[in-house]
Amino acid sequence: MYCCFSPAPANSQTARATANKGECLQIALLLENADHLGPLLEVKFPQMNFSQMHERLRLELLRRIKRGTVSVSLLARQTGFGQSHLSNFLHNRRRLSLEAMDRILAAQHMAADDLIPARQRFEREPLEEEFGSVPLVPHNSALHERVIRPAAIQAMLDLPSAALRTMRVRASSARRTWQRFVAVRVSADDAIPMDPLVLPDALAVVDRHYTSFAPYRPDRATLYAVRNGGNLSVRYVEFLSNRLVLRPHNIDFPVELIEIEPGESPNDLITGRVALILNET
Repeated sequence: MYCCFSPAPANSQTARATANKGECLQIALLLENADHLGPLLEVKFPQMNFSQMHERLRLELLRRIKRGTVSVSLLARQTGFGQSHLSNFLHNRRRLSLEAMDRILAAQHMAADDLIPARQRFEREPLEEEFGSVPLVPHNSALHERVIRPAAIQAMLDLPSAALRTMRVRASSARRTWQRFVAVRVSADDAIPMDPLVLPDALAVVDRHYTSFAPYRPDRATLYAVRNGGNLSVRYVEFLSNRLVLRPHNIDFPVELIEIEPGESPNDLITGRVALILNET
C-alpha cells in the first residue's frame, strides 16, 4: 500500500524539524494483520515543588551518567561548574541554586517540564481518531527513553490509525510499559546496506512492543531497529551462538555480529520491530 504523507509539527518548539513538510513520502507497510492497538500513553502532570524538581534533575543526571550519555567531566565543561561541585550535587551532599539548575538544563537540552513525572501506568483505550500521532525522535531517545520527553520530539507524524491498530504485541511486560510507537530518521550510512528497501534519510516507525525474535510473519523476514553500540541500526536480525547477527538487505554488504554481554538478554538489544518505512520521493 502506498500513499503520500507529510509530517506535521508537534508544536512551535519542534517547527524547525518540519522543513520537509509537503514533500511526498512513500509509505511501505511492512507488517500487518492483528487485533488491536497496544496501550496508548497517558500523561498526568502532578503538582511539583522546587525541591522535588531539584531531586528529579539529580536522578536524571545519574541515569544519563550510568547510561554513558554524559559524564561529570563533560557536564563540567558544558556548564562551567567544577567537577567537585557537580559530584557533591550528584551525591546529594549539596544543593544547586535555581540559576545553576537552569544552566544544567540548558547544557543537557532539557526543559523544566522534562522533570515532571509521567503517569506510570498505561491504560488501553480504543483509537478514536482517524490518524495516529507518532513522535519523531533522536536515536538515543528511541533506544533508552521509556516515555519520550517533550523536548526530545522533533515532529509528530500523522499516520492512519488502522495501520497501527492491526499490529501485534510480543514483548516482556516491562517493555509494554514503554511508549509504543516512535519514529527515527535513518542515516545514509545505515540505509545503504538496506537499499532499496530503506533509502537515505528515510523515516522508520518502530513498534517498541515487539522485541521477539519470532518472525512476525512466517513468509517474510522481520525488520528490526537494534542497538548497535551507541547507535540504532535497521537490519534483519537473528540470534545465533550468543550473538546477534545483523543482516543487510543488499547482499553486497557483510553481516555484522554483536556479542551479548554477560548478564544481558539479546532481546534487550532490540529496540523494536520496524513497522513502517517512509522513503522520501
